[in-house]
Amino acid sequence: MIKYVAMRKFISILILFLSFVTKGNSQTASDSVTATVKQMFLAMKNSDGNQLQNCFADSAILQTIVNNKEGKAIVKNEAVADFINQINKIGKGDADERISIDFMKIDGDLAIVWTPYQFYYKGKFSHCGVNSFHLIRTVNGWKVQYLIDTRRKTGCVS
Repeated sequence: MIKYVAMRKFISILILFLSFVTKGNSQTASDSVTATVKQMFLAMKNSDGNQLQNCFADSAILQTIVNNKEGKAIVKNEAVADFINQINKIGKGDADERISIDFMKIDGDLAIVWTPYQFYYKGKFSHCGVNSFHLIRTVNGWKVQYLIDTRRKTGCVS
């Protein structure tokens, strides 16, 4: 009977300890994912292509959902290198994408993040939408593997 009580107490303490460790790791992963996403937008605002490149995985995919002339939704692909070249060509502070992180889920080395945004170019409102990120944990930290966004000029909350 004493062994049973001692074992039960040990298991309870172990479970409590593991729940703290898991929460700590989850918070750390969440903070790291958030830092990568925020670093990307800071790099855009600072027109810093090197810092921007650091945010992406080697095989990253960028896509945008837009409406064509007929109003039909289409998906446009953009190479990461082209995106970085565009950012390098603009002035510091010209690209200001203001985000909020509405949703994040992490499972091991995969994270998804949902960020509504308003985009300002040279201080003037341009458009709004939502970014949907898929990030992967690499030996060099969290990197954007897939990014797709929507863009519109109406129905924006500022």
